[in-house]
Amino acid sequence: MLTFKTLLNHAQPIPGFVYEQAEFLNDGKDARIDVVIRAHAQIRPKCSECQRACPGYDRLPARCWSQVSTWKILCFYHYAPRRVDCPEHGIVVEQMPWNDGKRRMTIGMMAFLAMWARRMSWLETARAFKVSWESVFRSVEWTVRWGLKHRVLEGVKALGIDDLHWGRAGFLTLIYQIDDGSRRLLWIGQKRTQATLMTGLDTLGPAVISGVEYVCSDMWRPYLNVIGKRIAHALHVLDRFHIASHLNGAVDEVRRGEMSRLNAAGKTTASMLKKMRWPLLKNRCRVLGRARKRLNTLIFSKLATARAWILKDTFQHFWTYHSVGHASRFLDAWCQRAMRSRLPPMKKVARMLRRHQPLILNWFRAKGALSSGAVEGLNNKIRVTTRRAYGFRTFNALEVALYHSLGKLPEPPRTHRFC
Repeated sequence: MLTFKTLLNHAQPIPGFVYEQAEFLNDGKDARIDVVIRAHAQIRPKCSECQRACPGYDRLPARCWSQVSTWKILCFYHYAPRRVDCPEHGIVVEQMPWNDGKRRMTIGMMAFLAMWARRMSWLETARAFKVSWESVFRSVEWTVRWGLKHRVLEGVKALGIDDLHWGRAGFLTLIYQIDDGSRRLLWIGQKRTQATLMTGLDTLGPAVISGVEYVCSDMWRPYLNVIGKRIAHALHVLDRFHIASHLNGAVDEVRRGEMSRLNAAGKTTASMLKKMRWPLLKNRCRVLGRARKRLNTLIFSKLATARAWILKDTFQHFWTYHSVGHASRFLDAWCQRAMRSRLPPMKKVARMLRRHQPLILNWFRAKGALSSGAVEGLNNKIRVTTRRAYGFRTFNALEVALYHSLGKLPEPPRTHRFC
């Protein structure tokens, strides 16, 4: 005959303990199942610190733990913990396989909630399984801490370092692993200073840093300084997406300035720039339909925006080279052309590219071994995670959520799972 205790022993066995009885209670409002656990008579209790079998000392009052619901019926464990006399740690509470510290949920329950919190928002998870938002957060936090403690940081060949705006006036420093075989979040810290990045590299440890072969970052000066000091042995590649962002920003600045001047002068040519912001920022091949016709008309005009866009579009050919020498000559010619364009935003970009030319050319020295697009992809996933949760008020909650979604952390063993 199949009993509920048989299901419990199959789903979550607890060595050293026995499911004594399971009682179904229904008061008309909330049904529940109370599972009473007792210690195995022939197995000595273990110290919760060193897992050593020790003689018993006394017994504490009975405690209650929330377990995974069964058929939407709340389930609770009941057990009176023993204290043991450990020769090394003194009088401590015994080790209980379903419990961790003083938490009021079982390990199986926390792992179960954390699994669903990766698929749904924390609030939806709390409502679906009749728990509080705080319970879901604590479950995810426990899972993340366990994963960080047991994760393996071996074979990290490529690092991506970037910053992301968060909150009203704050920034985050993010360190990713962007190897072809593994792309994950390694570390997250507040602010985007040299001290923040130094802390992140110290957290990863010298063993990880010494094995890094490639580093990808933007042109933020504090990051460049730290990378030059701490990861100087690696090939430092500038993120091409940030360069494209600077070019797009320069084109948009030229467009806004020219549109204001034309409107002030009352010239009809200002209509050519109306509603052209996004077509100008896209690659030419992605502009279709009427927007493509308007873009072609603008390109053949003599407006400053057209010249800025042509410079931006011409620069895309830079990434098609395979030789460092050819790419260097193209970059020199492009910067010279931009400096003669009489467009201050484009001249500013040209000066920036000249300052960082050796790092930009490292993109070709990497010979395709590094994909800088992985950094932007992970940044986009971070935005999706924070948007799905409607933002986090504390950095601790944000850190836990991002590690949980993007860290690819190891999960607790199946013996700790009830799912």
